[in-house]
Amino acid sequence: MERVFICAEIGINHNGDMSLAKKLIDVAYVAGCNAVKFQKRDIDLVYTKEFLDSPRQSPWGDTQRAQKAGIEFSEAEYDEIDKYCKGKSIDWFASSWDIESQRFLRRYDLKYNKIASAMLTKFDLLEEVASEQRYTFISTGMSYYEEIDGAVEIFKKHDCPFELMHTNSTYPMRDEDANLLVMSKLRERYGCRVGYSGHEEGMLVSIAAVALGATSIERHITVDRGMYGSDQRASIEPYDLCKLVRDIRIVERALGNGEKVLSNAELAIRRKLRGN
Repeated sequence: MERVFICAEIGINHNGDMSLAKKLIDVAYVAGCNAVKFQKRDIDLVYTKEFLDSPRQSPWGDTQRAQKAGIEFSEAEYDEIDKYCKGKSIDWFASSWDIESQRFLRRYDLKYNKIASAMLTKFDLLEEVASEQRYTFISTGMSYYEEIDGAVEIFKKHDCPFELMHTNSTYPMRDEDANLLVMSKLRERYGCRVGYSGHEEGMLVSIAAVALGATSIERHITVDRGMYGSDQRASIEPYDLCKLVRDIRIVERALGNGEKVLSNAELAIRRKLRGN
């Protein structure tokens, strides 16, 4: 079995703090993840002025603008992230929420792109991403098949390699809402690799997704689920991330290659119990 690609979604859980972002990169590296992922927005392009001027209490101020700006990193900070990840030999990438953010990310020559579930129907953004022809993870939360059809058509038109990710966009997600069997439907309908992006509180659903053939797993990570932030409760802490990566690798080995063979250990038992 091909090794599952494991992505630790830092997202906005760094709360605009570079030292916390580095700590989360360290956590992902120690756990054995393949990559970490961030989110990139130009808030004036993503949100309306009316929304940004509306009230919201946060550590950065009393408006939505203050909160949204507080969790966005600058160019200098992304330069620092890029340098830090290269020093750790761990890949990083980001989901962009607007075209200008996607163009900004190009300067880092990242190996992967990501389409967030919220962006699946933003076809102008998808055209921009697909034109780069970088391997792209496409989350399918909140979407009907017809909407996924449109996204897949764009990536196929640009001959851009992609992988769909089954997702339920609730934070945190109830285990009974995972509906993991949809992964096989996505594989059948689109003939592509299918991963799982989880927002549940535990780890069992993600492990089950691997057993059902998920080719990638993405989970939000945090140093403390009690911290400020909309994604913290749907994230896993360092110890659980280490256990998750360990258990995924165990499941990979346990799944084997599907061929019916007798191991040397089993042959020894056969000779003892059957005499041949």
